[in-house]
Amino acid sequence: MTTPDPDPLARQLADVVGDAHVLADPALRAGYETDFTGRWAGRARLVVRPGGTAEVVEVVRRCAAAGAAVVPQGGNTGLVGGSVPGPDGTDVVLSLRRLDTIGPLDPRAQRITVGAGVPLAALQRHLRPLGWDFGVDLAARDSATIGGMIATNAGGERVVRYGTTRANVAGLEAVLADGGVVDRLAGLPKDNTGYDLTQLLAGSEGTLAVLTRARLRLVPLLPERVTALLALDSLDAALSVLTRLRRLESLELAEFFTADGLRLVLEHTGLPAPFRGAHPVYLLAECAGRRDPGEELAAALEDAPVREAAVALHAADRGRLAAYRERHTEAVNAAGIPLKLDVTVPLDDLPGFVEGLPSLLGARARAYVFGHLAEGNVHVNLLDVAPEDEDAVTEAVLRRVAAVGGSISAEHGVGRAKAHYLHLSRSAAEIRLMRSVKAALDPGHVLNPRVLLPPPERA
Repeated sequence: MTTPDPDPLARQLADVVGDAHVLADPALRAGYETDFTGRWAGRARLVVRPGGTAEVVEVVRRCAAAGAAVVPQGGNTGLVGGSVPGPDGTDVVLSLRRLDTIGPLDPRAQRITVGAGVPLAALQRHLRPLGWDFGVDLAARDSATIGGMIATNAGGERVVRYGTTRANVAGLEAVLADGGVVDRLAGLPKDNTGYDLTQLLAGSEGTLAVLTRARLRLVPLLPERVTALLALDSLDAALSVLTRLRRLESLELAEFFTADGLRLVLEHTGLPAPFRGAHPVYLLAECAGRRDPGEELAAALEDAPVREAAVALHAADRGRLAAYRERHTEAVNAAGIPLKLDVTVPLDDLPGFVEGLPSLLGARARAYVFGHLAEGNVHVNLLDVAPEDEDAVTEAVLRRVAAVGGSISAEHGVGRAKAHYLHLSRSAAEIRLMRSVKAALDPGHVLNPRVLLPPPERA
């Protein structure tokens, strides 16, 4: 019995990154081929793990020459199939986790340059003892990488104060589909020399370039914090409380979840119930400042329609309150493989949208909703959806979102999951323009060809 020759592309890539960083064995590839939800999976031709920008350049060039599509991947915490290979075993997964260098802090400019593979939690551990922080935070902080967050323009919990990831990026280094390198790492606060390439690449989901390094804007670490978990009768009441909280300069997050979601979290985690009774809606709010913001938070909540409240000042206690919201994704995933629909709804329409989901879905799904209240960002998690109903259920929810002027993707990206629904949030003219940009920067459709704007021949 003869042993088949190894993949010739594998030999070429091993010359660039070393044998240990080209994974051809199915058992070694497996962790890179399925996303966090378990819903999106594929089969890679190879997984390659470069250690620097020069190696990324050579990997992209050699894959393009071999006619192999390249799927950039960070921490693989995505939820829309944007960083996993297609099903036919022809894609090369380009893992950027080894690009994990953290450069020196520049306190005068309030900037730091980091590799795309740096996990968010590692960046936080580096910055916070020095009195600085990165403005974006997410529950997946231990595994989500800075490059992946930029590629998807991740939002997370502190958008109400600091904006999405895009707003916190001053500059980028990226490798184009032809192997050229775009270097905008200077990150100057004023630079009006033509198109803003950094902002073009942020949120492009790996379809225009491979992000390798980033120049990040930093914020001062605010030492005094107070967290409140509020029990409410309705989403209307939560929005009324939010209106009060928005007047506070110290407001840093405003998250909501419902009684059904809390019940699932308690069952999965064994956490004690936060209050004696159950309530329809819960609002998790946190304020931060150089001085204790507890008094101004209490003043804002005076006479507010709050049924019960729990307040925490110390880090451990604040973490316990935050866990009721942050462990929702974990609890939902433990209950089954969810169909996840991350959407934005105008605040005036949010209560009606959530209340109307049961009648919209009928017996086709069991819905758990939670999210970022200040932005109207609802994470719709659907369990028990029959495979034959998935497309119909997805379209029904996304069309309802579009009907009220919302967005079919708030912060997770379009990925493979929503590419065919992009027309619900973007006009025909906008989609043509986006295709033109893709064709200009990646005419061979080398980079993530199945994501966001898949060409017909690869769809």
